[in-house]
Amino acid sequence: MTENVVLSVATPSALEVADVTFLADLSGALFWQEQRLLVVSDLHLEKGSSFATRGVLLPPYDTVATLSRLTAVIARHDPRMVIALGDSFHDRTAHERLSASDREALSAMQARRDWIWISGNHDPALPSDLGGVVASEVAIGPIAFRHEPTGAAGEIAGHLHPKARVATRGRSMERRCFASDGERAVMPAFGAYTGGLSIRDVAFSKIFGAPGFIAHVLGDNRVHTIAASRCY
Repeated sequence: MTENVVLSVATPSALEVADVTFLADLSGALFWQEQRLLVVSDLHLEKGSSFATRGVLLPPYDTVATLSRLTAVIARHDPRMVIALGDSFHDRTAHERLSASDREALSAMQARRDWIWISGNHDPALPSDLGGVVASEVAIGPIAFRHEPTGAAGEIAGHLHPKARVATRGRSMERRCFASDGERAVMPAFGAYTGGLSIRDVAFSKIFGAPGFIAHVLGDNRVHTIAASRCY
């Protein structure tokens, strides 16, 4: 990182929304310790197989990779509840293409904990045989969890796949990030094959106003806290 950029050295990094402190995990998940609540967004399971049906061949390992990362973060925090913030599946029939082992991995993660699937624009009609419950949004205390951000105070959303480009050691680097101004936050995509949208895009200006919000950038070994105005 350049010298004029201030970095946070904490791992994971503290991230506040509406006076609630979350831990921004290096995986791209959020953890609310008081509630023992883990939040992930935009898993996009079976994106590889979705592309394959259209003749675009990608290595068919994205679901295994994503579920492996999710298993690891659940083991790390041992949440009482997990909320998946929409677009957990890449298309309306993606859940039908899950392998038996992938279904077993999901079932093992759901055991002894509450699990909520938030419906997204890619998966608006989730089936009831995936375990857990399906909802359009969930409110817990001052926090509202939904897929598409509205800019409301107390909101944690996904959908936009925020990423930030920063300068480091004479070159630029682009990484996934959380975007937050202390009143609302947009989470990075958790899925292995998900792309990203620059936090300097107008879509983020509509949510946060001027670029006075913070990018919590997922680095190799820590979460870097950088003013969005210093990203490009």
